[in-house]
Amino acid sequence: MTAADPVSNLAGRPFPDLTLEATTGASIAIARLPGRSVVFFYPYTGRPGIPDPPDWDRIPGAHGSTPQAQAYSRLYGEFRNRDVNVFGVSLQDPEWQAELAARNNLAFPLLSDRTHALSRALELPVFQTGGTTYLKRLTLFVNGGKITWVSFPVPDPQGDAAVSLSMLAGPAA
Repeated sequence: MTAADPVSNLAGRPFPDLTLEATTGASIAIARLPGRSVVFFYPYTGRPGIPDPPDWDRIPGAHGSTPQAQAYSRLYGEFRNRDVNVFGVSLQDPEWQAELAARNNLAFPLLSDRTHALSRALELPVFQTGGTTYLKRLTLFVNGGKITWVSFPVPDPQGDAAVSLSMLAGPAA
C-alpha cells in the first residue's frame, strides 16, 4: 500500500463497534470478538437467472465475489484450526446473502452492511453503477477489536483466502 491508497490509514485503528446481521440470523459485532478474524469485503454476488448490475463486466474488480467466498469456505477448517473467525461483508441485504450462503454451502457467515454504517465508519472505497453503491474488494485482519492488516486492492479474489491464510503466520496478524 502507498499513502495514496484509500485504506492506508486502517491498520492500527480500532474496528468500529457496530453490529451486523449475519446469514445465520445472528447479530455479530466483530469489534467485540476475542481473538482474530479475517473480514473480506466484496461488492456483490449474483444469482442464477438475474442479470448483473449495469456495466458489471466493464468494472475492474467487480467479478469474483462468489469464487472468493467459496475459497474461504474451502479453507475455513484451516482458519478455525488457527482460531481465526472468517466473515464476508457486503452492502447486500441478509436475505440475498443467505441465498448465496445456502446455494454454496458456505462454512462461515456473511454479514450485511446494508445501512452502510460500517463502510462509512471505516471510509471504505466504493464504486457506483446503475445508481447503486458497491464496496471495492478488500480484506482486513482484526485482532481483539483492532485492525492489524489490510489487503487492498485484491487482484485475485479466488486466491485471497490462501493469501490471508499465509499472512496469518506473519508478525502483523
